[in-house]
Formats: sequence, structure tokens, C-alpha cells
Amino acid sequence: MPANISIIGLGDDGLASAPEPVRRHVEAAELLFGNERALALTPASYAGERVTLSGDLDELATQLESAGDRPAVMLVFGDPMFYGLARYVTERLGKDRFQVIPHVSSMQLAFARVMESWDDAYLTSVDSRPLDATIERIRTASKVGLFTSEAIGPADVARALVDRGIDYFNAYVCENLGSKDETVTRGTLPEIAGQRFGPLNVLVLVRHADAPDRPRSAVGFRLFGNPDDAFLQSRPQAGLLTTAEVRAQALAQLDIAAGSIVWDIGAGSGSVGVEAAQLAADGMVYAIEMDPSEHALIEQNAERFSVANLSAVLGKAPDAWANLPDPDCVFVAGAGREVAGIAESAYGRLRPSGRLVVNVLSIDNLAAVRAALRPLCDDVHAWMINVARGAEQLDRLTFEPLKPSFLLAAKKV
Repeated sequence: MPANISIIGLGDDGLASAPEPVRRHVEAAELLFGNERALALTPASYAGERVTLSGDLDELATQLESAGDRPAVMLVFGDPMFYGLARYVTERLGKDRFQVIPHVSSMQLAFARVMESWDDAYLTSVDSRPLDATIERIRTASKVGLFTSEAIGPADVARALVDRGIDYFNAYVCENLGSKDETVTRGTLPEIAGQRFGPLNVLVLVRHADAPDRPRSAVGFRLFGNPDDAFLQSRPQAGLLTTAEVRAQALAQLDIAAGSIVWDIGAGSGSVGVEAAQLAADGMVYAIEMDPSEHALIEQNAERFSVANLSAVLGKAPDAWANLPDPDCVFVAGAGREVAGIAESAYGRLRPSGRLVVNVLSIDNLAAVRAALRPLCDDVHAWMINVARGAEQLDRLTFEPLKPSFLLAAKKV
């Protein structure tokens, strides 16, 4: 069956600002589907049949199916494929039955009004997943765009965030976008929590610069492979933390014993060092970091996990380890060109039978580190770790890939 149903996105002014081809599409349709608000914005001169869409999705699909092969138009607002009905009906009835003509999404308008890019934002709707799960994702985001609802409005979301101690966002409530009574309200989350807003809005949250997130409860900590958001991080979206999947593999290759001396070089906020300290309960871990703000987070994470056998060392490798005891295990994380030299120098300080594990993110650094270690050790192992984490999107399970990561491991003879 040919595509005979056009799904057309409208602005708040209906067809008034729509291009001429869009208006002709509507005029040529024998059936016009839409909610009462959308149908009210169509010309009185329209001669075809108007059908008010049901709020029940199964009934709505049946209504559209009744169009048969007649030319029809379904009117919605904004971009029909962005948290709109188009995705549902095209998958239910077949994509070949439809064509989609989008309008600017209210989400796009909201970010334009607050002068923020949205390509790196966490975008969702309060109707797509439980509020607690949404709050957990917001906690570690740098920007958020959120479609609220009459049941869960901006004030409700703001109160839920404040109740969780998540107060490090500037909030913008963008109401009636594209209409004459458009309003943008800016405030702190406590201020937004105390106000009332209309039902047609988008909530935009922008994280304060370099604000650490507030990790969830410490109950149920694992010895290793703890969730990334169990650690304080200065910039959660910047990819500075060694992810749980890579961290678990790295710690396994380090083969840490209860009394091991461990170096964590380029420790960041200390996730590897903290878990190494839990494994080396009778030993000692030295977490070396040259960024003062990250160094402070190492100490806070050590306190959070109650590990007393971790020493945060502020300084740049290799000078920072000059006076440290020789290690049994060394973990190196680096993104710069100097990582190969650091790995080579650290290998030289290892005790006999000591283990070195290096984590890099680029193929160039992988090759450089391997070339540096091969003359020192015949048996250098390498892994490329590709991981995708399951995530709920609307009513479907999707997988969000993490950035590929490389590990190298060598044992000193």
C-alpha cells in the first residue's frame, strides 16, 4: 500500500506559518486526524472529514487504519518523531504507509531561547520512565531537556531534585513556546520548586560549572566494579572516570593481593585506587594525580568508601613517585603523548613479578605503549573493550555504547 498518511507537525499558530506545500497537503486530504486543539487550528474552508483522535493508542491506531488508501493527514505539534506519536503509529501500521513532515520541536525552541546547545544534553520526558530513574540520570548530566506533564510539572521535578540534594543546576521553564504568551522563567531549583506553571512547557537544566555530583547511597558497595555514579566526579560527562566495566577488567589483570603495594597513576577522582585499596586491605595504595581539584576528590572518595589505606599524592609523574615504595601493581591511565614514557618508567620501578596495566583511549597511544613495553617484556597482553549499556527509551530497551577503551598488561620477570 503506498504512503497515503502524512504526519504533519504544527506550531502553536497552526498552519499560519507552515510552508505552502504543507498547506496544500492538508487541503488535498480526504481525512484530517488530530486532537481538538490541532483541528481547531485548521481552516474553516477545509472540505474533508475531520476525525478527533482518541487518547487510547490502540483506538488511535484503529482510527488511522480506517483511512484505507484514502489520502489522509494526521496533525500533531512539533517534531512528530521526537517523543511524538509518529514513532508509535509507523511501527504499528508500517512505515511504508506514512510520510513525516516535522515542525521545529519545542525542545529545540527551548534550548534556543536559553542560548544553550542541545547536542550533548540528556533529553527525555517524564512520561517515558519513572521519575526516580529520571532523577538518577539527571544527577550526572551536564544539561537536561525535559518534557513535563500536567501530573508531573517543573515544580515537582525541581522538588524531587532538591530532596535528593541535587541543587547544582540552573533551571529554565519554557512555557507556550512559539505562541504570543511564550514565557521563559529562570531560577534555582528551590525557586522553581515554589512556583506554578502552565501545562505546555519544557524544563531545561544547565549544570553549574565543575559542580561535583552527589553520589547515591553508599549501601551495598562492591569490592570492585562499583557503578560509576557511586564516585564523586568533577565532570561526569567528560569521560574522565575509568568506567566500571574497564575498571573491573583492569583490577583483575593487576592481580592485587591483600598486602600489595599499588600505584594508581593519573588517578583522576580515584575510582581505581579506591577499589584497589579495598582489595589490598593489608597493603597500601598511592593515587597520583596532578590536578588539585581531582586530588581533593580522591580523598573524598576514599573517605566515602571508608578506605584508610589509600594515600592521595598530588604531583606529576614520574617526579611524584620518586619517594614512594616500589609497587607490586601499577595502573596507568593517560590520554597524552607522555603515557608511553610514564608506563615504561613505572615498569622499571615494579618489584619482581609485579604487574603493570595501562588504560588508553586512542589506537595511537595503544601502539606507543606497546612499543615501549615490548623490549622490556615478551608477554604484553592487549584488549579492546567495547561495551554498550542497556537504557530505557520510552517503552523500549536500547543500548548506549560507551567509548571504546584499550588495556595493556605486562608482568615483570
